[in-house]
Order: sequence, then C-alpha cells, then structure tokens
Amino acid sequence: MTSWIEADEVAERLKPGMTVFVAGTSAEPRATLDALSRHADRCAGVRFVSVSIPGINGVDFSAYHAETQSTAFFATRENRDSIASGRVDFVPLQYRAIFDYLEHDMPVDVVLLQLPEVKDTGVMSLGVSVDFVPAVLDKAGLVIGEVNTRQPAPADSPTWPLARLDLAVACDLPVPVFPTAKIGSAAKEIASHVAELIQDGDCIQIGIGAIPNAVLGALADKNDLGIQSGMITDGVMALAEAGNITGRYKNVDEGKIVTGSTLGSEVLIEWAGSRPELRFRPVSHTHDVSVIRQIDNFVSINSAMEVDLFGQVNADMLAGRQTGATGGSVDMIRGAALSRGGRSVIALNATAANGEVSRIVAGLARHTATTALRTDIDFVVTEFGARRIRFLSSSARAEALIEIAAPKFRDQLRDDWKDLTSG
Repeated sequence: MTSWIEADEVAERLKPGMTVFVAGTSAEPRATLDALSRHADRCAGVRFVSVSIPGINGVDFSAYHAETQSTAFFATRENRDSIASGRVDFVPLQYRAIFDYLEHDMPVDVVLLQLPEVKDTGVMSLGVSVDFVPAVLDKAGLVIGEVNTRQPAPADSPTWPLARLDLAVACDLPVPVFPTAKIGSAAKEIASHVAELIQDGDCIQIGIGAIPNAVLGALADKNDLGIQSGMITDGVMALAEAGNITGRYKNVDEGKIVTGSTLGSEVLIEWAGSRPELRFRPVSHTHDVSVIRQIDNFVSINSAMEVDLFGQVNADMLAGRQTGATGGSVDMIRGAALSRGGRSVIALNATAANGEVSRIVAGLARHTATTALRTDIDFVVTEFGARRIRFLSSSARAEALIEIAAPKFRDQLRDDWKDLTSG
C-alpha cells in the first residue's frame, strides 16, 4: 500500500551504496530534488543516475556532497565541468543502448519520478514522460513518486500497478517545460531545404532546437504526416491541430502520434494529456530499429555541431569537451536506412561564431569523438542547400559537402581536402 510522505523525508530513505535513478524530461521530480539538496549529507555515498536533457533538467547530482556519485548520459550546462573533472561518470551510449543498460546491467535500488494524480483505479499512469522509466520500474526495491496535480494522465500512456508505488510525495508544481528556441534567418533557409525532402505521408522523427522548430513550421503544406519520435514539441502540436499530421499511412501505430515525452510549453503538456491520438511509449519502442524499419517512408531529422568532408558527424563535443550526447539520433538514422523509402537528414548552420567558423570541416579535430559514422549519413543540409551523400564516393561526397559550406570557406576546404588525401 502506498504511503504518503513529505519531500524532506525522502532523504531518510537513502543509504550509502544505493543507486538512485531519477526520471528526466518532464517527469523530473523537482520538489523531491530540491528537498535532497537541503539534506545533502544523506546523499553521501549514493550514486544518482539520470538521463538529463539539456535545457530542461538542470541538476548536477555530484554537487550534493563531496562523496555523492553520479552517472550521466548527457552533458548539460550544469554538469559539464563535473564531467570534465571526473566528478561525474559520463557514459557515451545511444538511446536504445541506454535503455538496455538500465534494464539489464545497472543495479537500481530507488526510482524517483513525477507522476499524475493517482486515481482510484488500482494503477498509476506514467503521464507525459515515459522514455526510460519502464527500464527500471520493476527492478527497483523502492519507488518514490512525486504526485503532481498538474501532471496530466494521457489516455494512451503506460500504467503500472499502484502497488508498485511505495511512497508518494504530494505536490502542485508546473510540469517541467522546455523553452522555445528562437528561429533565425539561417534556420528558416535550412528548414525550407529540409521541407523539400519531405513528402505527403512520410513519418517523421525530429529533435529539439531552432532548426527542428523551423522545419516543423515549414511543413504546413504537407499532408497525412506521421510522427514516431523520442519527444514532441509545440511544432508537432501545431501541425496536428492544423490537420497536417494524421498518421494514416503508418505501418506501425497507424493514426497515432508516438512519442516518449513532451518537451515544450505548458500548453503542449495540457494538450498532450487530452489527445487520444497520442501514444506515449518507452525508448525500447520509439528508438528500436526493428520497429522503425517497419514504418515506410520514415524520415529522421537531426542537428549537428559539425560535419567533416568524409561525412562524419560531431553532435556532442566541442574543443575536446563533452557538451551534449549522442542521444537517439543514430538509432533513428539507422532505422531510417532500413525503412522502405526512408531517409535521414542532418541539418546544421553552415557557420558558427557569427560566420567566422565553418561547421563543414575538412576533418574532425583531434580529441573529438564521432557521433555518427560516415557510413550512416544520408542527406546533409545547410542554409546553402541539401546534398545526398550516402551513395557517393569519398571524393564526390567531399565536393558535395563543400558546395553547401559557406562560400568564404569553400576554397580553403578544397585545399584542406587535397592535403588530407594527397598521401
């Protein structure tokens, strides 16, 4: 039977040597985490594990106490320095692999998460954020849920027996939201090129940020689109409300918008809680290649920090420092490659630093890990155009990428390529 406790009592349940999984995205239990920060001494010797998404989940768990341990799969603004110093163990895994690791290989003693209000139905809903929670919910010895009166319970979100909820913390707080990125002129140009690659009836996966937002805004003339994505944003909501998204041609989850979480405004969260066409599913479904390959005309759209002339993608490191993570992009890219009629798109600004640095580079810098292999990449898009490099020779793909680099860097890139390949 579920017992109700105060947030400040959660720390009393923690013991040295425990591993505590903390739900991320819009299921982050913020009242509980705030309480833990006030009782930092109880966090000594505890390992916290979370898939924290930059821009929405901002806790550096290693800061609780000098003896607190932490495992992270994303570098965020808050934990980057701790990763660099070794205070946080960064594990580079793709989304589907993170789920498997949590489910089969990492011991989990306690789960902390945010849930909708518990109804008198004998079950608890996972609400508008599912992603990794099912990987750990059955294996943990103690499940503590922050029951938030503002967290909606969508009709098609997974449920668990209420008996699985050991302790509950009552709260009335805004569900974590993700700020809308500003869309500049370059992002709009990129979006127009990406939109030309999208056909009526395609099923789309798309990430977060200015370019993905711009792409969604450029799809207003497309019909019968489908969605299979790790997250949905306000742009997806707008297309669904306008009738552009129907999912009628999806081979899997026909007619459904499939997602693992919401990353957007309070309006999006409220909308997601009331829409019957939304189907919330864990990463083991949203990012599983065996599922994605069954969906015809699946189009994966993701961003990057840089692409080199070999076609290698860097989406998570800068100057040798971890700044993000691989995330789910490679899972989606590989699923798209196996989908009948599928395509994948890497979309990025041609330059950074106010136009002074090219994001199309001759080769990835030393100490920069490759996020996606050159053998995975299909379309690359900048504000200067789109090129499909998947079936091109090495020299032809280098030239294709130079053609969509900023004009001021093209001659230098050609010279650099000659130097790289001259032996």
